[in-house]
Parts: sequence; structure tokens; C-alpha cells
Amino acid sequence: MGFIKNPPSIDLGDTPIENIFIDVYMPMANGTFVKVYLLAYKYALDPERNMEVNNMTIANNLTIPLSDVLAAWDFWESKQIIKKIFVSDEDETNYTVEFISLKQLYIDNTFKPIQSKDETSSYEEGYSLSTKDLVEANQVPMIKDMFLDINNIINRPLVPNEKRQVLEWFHQYNIETPLIIKAFSYCKHKKNKKNVNYVGGVIRNWHDLGITTVEALQEYLLKQGERYGLYERVYKALGFNFREPTESDMKIMDKWVDDYNFSLELVLKACENSSKTSNPNINYINSILADWYKKGINTIEDLNKLDTKPKKINTPSNNVPSNKMKTKFHLSESRFEQYSDEELESIILNKQKNKLNR
Repeated sequence: MGFIKNPPSIDLGDTPIENIFIDVYMPMANGTFVKVYLLAYKYALDPERNMEVNNMTIANNLTIPLSDVLAAWDFWESKQIIKKIFVSDEDETNYTVEFISLKQLYIDNTFKPIQSKDETSSYEEGYSLSTKDLVEANQVPMIKDMFLDINNIINRPLVPNEKRQVLEWFHQYNIETPLIIKAFSYCKHKKNKKNVNYVGGVIRNWHDLGITTVEALQEYLLKQGERYGLYERVYKALGFNFREPTESDMKIMDKWVDDYNFSLELVLKACENSSKTSNPNINYINSILADWYKKGINTIEDLNKLDTKPKKINTPSNNVPSNKMKTKFHLSESRFEQYSDEELESIILNKQKNKLNR
């Protein structure tokens, strides 16, 4: 069996939960504590919330006692993934909950910076990773998967010193593992470079531009007109958030821009049709765009006109007589139809008299 996620037809919003919470903290808590955390986390990420939210709000929405909500915060505080900011010293239940970034918590606990004497060192001089830290990091599923993805991209395994250098980027630039993977993919496909030092330079440049997430990178590349940004955006639309574009897929996507002269907006419109198939892929989207190209569709307006064009319905005309095929069961015109009712009755009576006379 497996698990797949179909994209919704209407976007009703999402609440991103860090995988570290799901993998590490959720299994250790009871269901009520998890529900309190998730609902409050949703409220914390909702910038358009107009109502006042507090612990009683959470208790009412989850239909649980207020004491369970307070117990949940005591539990999560003991795990050091939330902080209580008290509003009043007199009321111990009146406080604001601050959620701790679990990625940053992991980085702070795993990679301990070694400050230089004057505490003004550069990126490279302010941090070093011990062999013990490297071994422990390799045991973390998120880090282990990242190294495997990088190995596949550069077609060789990273050596320990390269792994140490990659891990140091977490502390230096405060970035996520998916962005590091994207950096290796970008350097390979765009710059034809696989050197770790070169990738580090690209990541440092992105950091200086304020790019610390995959979403920020995609937005930046699209604004710069980078073809790699198109690949990333299409893959995201198809739900391939952590998959690297293949050479064959990139050639197909290049055709949409170079041969068809399609805009990104029109390409993404075709990607919306991926919800109609259980296994969306580039070839499926390519068949849609090729059909649009044959029909002369170049813009969203052209597509809307095609969708609103009335379709002809072939209905038989009432004025046209239907030519029904005659079979052996169809009777030809009877010869008796040439006589009136009286004449027919007379003929029958005469026949009966003749029989009696015989």
C-alpha cells in the first residue's frame, strides 16, 4: 500500500507542521496534548484572525476541560518546544504561548558553535564540527536522507570532510535541508558544477539575498527569468516538492517555452488538470499542452473562449421522415383496402352461401 495526496480544487488554507514534531514529539504525547498544540499552532500562523484566542477558546473548540489545555502546555514546556510568557504575576493561567522553531532547536542542540576569542569571526571561522557531531548527525533520518539525495545528484558519495562542510551550513546560514538539496541540483543542472565549495558559495549568495527556504528560491528564480525556476514551479504544481527534475522532463518543459511560446501561467493552467489523474506526470501535461498548441491556443483568454464555445448537438429533425428498413414481417398493402365496409360484408356473405349450397 502507499499514501498519495490529491490537490484540492479550492484552496482553503494549510498549516505547515515541522516534521520534527511529527517524528519526535507527537509519539511521546497523548492525543489531547497533540490536538491542543496543533490547534494553537494554527491560530499562531493565522494573520487574519479577528477574534481573541486564549486557552478557553481552545478548550471550547476541542470540547475539553480548561485543565486539559493547561496540562498540555505544561507538558510541551517540559519538552522545551514552547515558552510561556506570563501576562500577570497574579494569574498563573494567563499567559501567551510562544512556539519554538524545532529546526532551530535541533541545530542549537546538535551543532554547538565555537566562538573565537574576539567573537567577531567570519562565517567559516566561527564554527567547527567535531567527528562525534558528524557521527551523531548521520543517525538523524532528515540528515541521512539529505546526504543520500546529494549523493544521487552528484553521482558519488560525499566524503566525511564534505559532509562536515555541508552540516556547517546549517549554523552559518540557518537554512533547511531541502534548500541544500536544491542548491546541489541547481549547480549541477544550471552551472554544471558538483563541487561542494562551489555549492557553498551559491548558498552563501542566496543567504545574502535573504533566500533561506525553497519557496523563496523558486520565487527569486522566476523573477530572474531562470529556466530552472520554471522546472521547480511546475514540479511543485504537480506535487513533486522534493523531487529533482530529470533531463527528459527538462527537455519537454523547454519545448513548452521555446517551441510553443507558452507562458508560465498557461503551463500552470494545464497542471491544474493533474487532479483528473491518479498518477500525474510531465508526459500527461505535455499531451494537454500539445493539444492546445494544435488548436491555436496561446493565452488564457484563448482557452476561456474554447471552453465557452457552444457545442453542436445532433438531433434528428422532426420534418425529415424516418426511413425504416422493411423486414419480412412488414406486410405489403392489402388488396382488401380497395373495398368499402359494405362491399367486404357482401363478399363474405356470398362466400358463406356458396359453401352451404355445396
